[in-house]
Amino acid sequence: MRVHLCAVGRLRPSPERDLVEEYAARFDRTGRALSLGPFAVHEVEDKKNLGMAAEAELLARAIPQGALLVTLDERGSQISSPEFAALLTRWRDDGRQDVAFVIGGADGIDPALRARADASISFGKMVWPHMLVRVLLCEQLYRAAAILAGLPYHRA
Repeated sequence: MRVHLCAVGRLRPSPERDLVEEYAARFDRTGRALSLGPFAVHEVEDKKNLGMAAEAELLARAIPQGALLVTLDERGSQISSPEFAALLTRWRDDGRQDVAFVIGGADGIDPALRARADASISFGKMVWPHMLVRVLLCEQLYRAAAILAGLPYHRA
């Protein structure tokens, strides 16, 4: 199952980008044997600053046709890392070819796009900068693959 990160904004060279690249590479290596991956990033920019609706339109175009749509949103379900691993397994085993995780811009995800989501996940009640959410997602993808592969990375 291919995994896509569709996000508003460009991640410039930074510690966050280094972490995204590191965890994405770990996920690709570990997930390959589990039929998870490859991982791809699709970045969009609303260069005219037209707002959330314009961002949603750009994001919708970046999401692969037929992909399971998962928003990362403060209103989403709070799940544990093992539960996240189980979700990935279920989606893969259900024959999903693609899953797209969507991260909005500074104002969040347009309600119309949120309404189309198959699932919505929250990394807690706090609001996180959207660039850090990328890091959190990539780390959790790697952690999920490590859990499924029986690696000692996850010690809970």
